[in-house]
Amino acid sequence: MKIAVDAMGGDNSPAVEVAGAVVACREWGCEVVLVGDTAKIQAELDKHEISNLSLEIHHASEVVGMHDSPSDALRKKKDSSIRVAFNLVQQGVASAVVSAGNSGAIMASGMFVLGRVNGVERPAIGTFLPNLNDQTMVLDMGANVDCKPTHLCQFAIMGSLYVENLLGKPHPRVGLLSNGEEEKKGNDLTRETHRLLKTSQLNYLGYVEGGDVYNGAVDVVVCDGFVGNVLLKVSEGLAVAIGTMLKQEIESRFLAKLGYFFSRQAFSAFKKRINPAEYGGAPLLGISGVGIVCHGSSDPMAISIAIRQAGEYAKIRFEEKLATLL
Repeated sequence: MKIAVDAMGGDNSPAVEVAGAVVACREWGCEVVLVGDTAKIQAELDKHEISNLSLEIHHASEVVGMHDSPSDALRKKKDSSIRVAFNLVQQGVASAVVSAGNSGAIMASGMFVLGRVNGVERPAIGTFLPNLNDQTMVLDMGANVDCKPTHLCQFAIMGSLYVENLLGKPHPRVGLLSNGEEEKKGNDLTRETHRLLKTSQLNYLGYVEGGDVYNGAVDVVVCDGFVGNVLLKVSEGLAVAIGTMLKQEIESRFLAKLGYFFSRQAFSAFKKRINPAEYGGAPLLGISGVGIVCHGSSDPMAISIAIRQAGEYAKIRFEEKLATLL
């Protein structure tokens, strides 16, 4: 099972993508097709020991920038690394795509090349955030800023199915993000979505608040893409701020430095626990195929985990199972 990796889309491409692909092939036996500028990719591969690794290059002459609009990427850059990667899936050469590029262009390319699962009105981007027990899937994280209640209900179905099959959690608990748990709270969108979800076959618990994303009360949290993207950016910023403040406090006091010496293993474990890279990339749910979106600033570890995640995602035939639920 080959994974097509867009080697040109991230902030530090192709070095990070190549290094991550090498790790994925070496550690987990993945098969990877690196898509992009052959000369640049080969120059990075030459820095690694890759004998006996299943790595190959597929040339793509264009790159979609972070500031390119999705429509321009589709119309004007038909040989972009993102588009070519999805073409490889459509052609049966690869089973999934991993990209740290322009998320809008990734979604648009995935929909244009592979299409949507029958019955899906809007594909969504799902992201895992750490909670007190393990992790919570939140969707949509930015693909759909303006949503209808039926869209959010489909997000709930897709998120529940993904968590059940990828994390092995039977009957995942689903919550609808709102500004309070009381039924009178929310807005027109959440109130109508709440009414629909109560009659669904999902394990729907009702409204949840922002804190429930992190306390382990639910497994799947549903919201529109505007709210989801704000939540994601706040979470990332808070994690960085907490780490910086802890470092400042530790460095400012001798006793704090001494305490850190004895607690450094706990701090290291905590840092790993809140590191987004540990949770892989964000799956594109609802397209007729497998796509994983990574953060533009992903490091090699994040890319390698996303590649492994893409392979696991491809194995469960998600789109076929989803089609039976819609």
